[in-house]
Amino acid sequence: MNKNLATFLEKSEEKAFSKEHRKRLKFNMGKYHTKVAIGKQQFQNLEQARQLAKNIKAQTINNLPALLEEFEAKFTARGGKVIWAEDIPEAQAAISKIMEEKAAKVVVKSKSMITEEIQLNQLLENQGIEVLETDLGEFIVQVKGEAPYHIVTPAMHLSKEDIAELFHEKFQTAPDASPEALTAYVRQVLRERFTQADIGISGGNFLLADTGSMVLVENEGNGRLTTTLPKTHIAIVGIEKMLPSIEDLDLFLPLLATFGTGQNTTVYNTILSGPKQAHEVDGPEEMYIILLDNGRSDVMADEHMRESMYCIRCGSCLNNCPVYQTIGGHTYDSPYSGPIGAVISPHLKIGEFEDNVHLSQASSLCGSCTESCPVNINLHQMLLYNRSYEEAENLRPKEEQLMWRAWRTAMLNRSMMNAPRFSKNLVGNLFLSKLWGERRELPKFPKHTFNQLWKKGKV
Repeated sequence: MNKNLATFLEKSEEKAFSKEHRKRLKFNMGKYHTKVAIGKQQFQNLEQARQLAKNIKAQTINNLPALLEEFEAKFTARGGKVIWAEDIPEAQAAISKIMEEKAAKVVVKSKSMITEEIQLNQLLENQGIEVLETDLGEFIVQVKGEAPYHIVTPAMHLSKEDIAELFHEKFQTAPDASPEALTAYVRQVLRERFTQADIGISGGNFLLADTGSMVLVENEGNGRLTTTLPKTHIAIVGIEKMLPSIEDLDLFLPLLATFGTGQNTTVYNTILSGPKQAHEVDGPEEMYIILLDNGRSDVMADEHMRESMYCIRCGSCLNNCPVYQTIGGHTYDSPYSGPIGAVISPHLKIGEFEDNVHLSQASSLCGSCTESCPVNINLHQMLLYNRSYEEAENLRPKEEQLMWRAWRTAMLNRSMMNAPRFSKNLVGNLFLSKLWGERRELPKFPKHTFNQLWKKGKV
């Protein structure tokens, strides 16, 4: 058993049987499902909208090289700078070079999962640069020293009492401070840092080929402050985030908002087309967009996996997955959790395939992820594909392979199937009780098998 799988099983055991953890997730997920059900009513024909979005993303991926070149040409024409990063080291090197050129000491950062993918915070901290998360949820988990728990809601696993206690310990705020008071404190801290920051870093929800623009979607306003107040803005965006036209936003923005948070549209929807122009009064003096591949081209080239690159990172599949709702986000130990994380993590260059393929086994294959995806990605089919690839490459744990061989041998041997109950129960206790788990009682074999009862005419 590889180390990642062992850690996953250990964390799953802890979270699945934590009543407090389950209670918090149930509460938060319940609010989400109520809001989404209302938000979906804005669509006259939701299924048609989902299929149209899927078709647009399919056409985009098929024409991605040309669209990326069109985007680069139009973005650079307005003074923007595009950096192509093949993998994480190239992205990190590009960012480090900009930091050195600008003699950066303070960086503010808006919420972005791709920065988790390239381990940005750790990179900057190792260089002695202060990096501050400006999304409230991201700020909370950064203070706590944790990774984001959820693609959209980074601190979903924490109660308001947890956060009050954390802030009291770290910042000496009142131990019983209200959410409003804690938010006001964070706002005060961040406003000061926004004006001091040398560089602002963000992700990007969409890229627009026809206008050479990047779209940033958020609810708190921190993204706008991050991308406009510092003199330099760096956006790290996966190449799959492309859309052909700005006109596509009238479909994708409502889908992202509804499936992400249950809103008709998010509060702040910003289109950035480069640095501040001569006639503009605000904005960064320089704007870089780092286009990250990191295995995405290989995924797009695989006909079985290509659909995974249609994802708009709404988090809906996480919120509807019975496994995620049981074990939570940190258990996945990957920048991307839930069904979409289980699908793409083995293929992105964030480790070897075998380091993350066990995530595809953490699924009931109920299809809720596919059913709830705003762009109709066949997630459960790709989970099966990962499993079949794992089997074909002989990557399953040796103990498991041995067990299934023994099971197959027994199932194909009538004399072994009809062996005395005592011997079968003994074998089960010796070899299966540990796998079955301490919290469950291993079933006992009956005195007679169905085959024996059939022959005696008792069934």
